[in-house]
Amino acid sequence: MTWIKTIDPMTEGPVREATLAQAKLYPREYATTTNPSLRPEEKIGASHSLIPDVMRHAFSTFGAAMSPDLPLERRHHEMIATVVSVINRCRY
Repeated sequence: MTWIKTIDPMTEGPVREATLAQAKLYPREYATTTNPSLRPEEKIGASHSLIPDVMRHAFSTFGAAMSPDLPLERRHHEMIATVVSVINRCRY
């Protein structure tokens, strides 16, 4: 959950356009949320909602790294993210 003001990613406008565009880059299994109790504006990605152009570029890079054309599965992505978070002492 972010502690800054965020914009609901499904509100009509540039934030929604950026959110939908970046979602197309991710593997299909990422369409299902891992934490359904969080509202969209409470998720960590919402912290980028104040500057949609930055959000589009940052998540496009991430989406390319998660491409379904690459030989990694979601479990591999999760393991890599976990190791990076531990190394960076980040709880996300």
